[in-house]
Amino acid sequence: MFKYAVIFLVISLVAGGIGFTNVSAFARRISLILFGLFFLGFLALVGLAMLVDQAMTTP
Repeated sequence: MFKYAVIFLVISLVAGGIGFTNVSAFARRISLILFGLFFLGFLALVGLAMLVDQAMTTP
């Protein structure tokens, strides 16, 4: 599960990096939206992984 979280983090960082370069306004808006979506996906997966880990280790 952390593998997918890291993939989401890398994609969000790439999209965020593209969003802060000198590209057209439309491409910038799309890349910043993708950055937000993938970063939220990363946070959700990390949170879910922590909950699953706690559920598996708690007797």
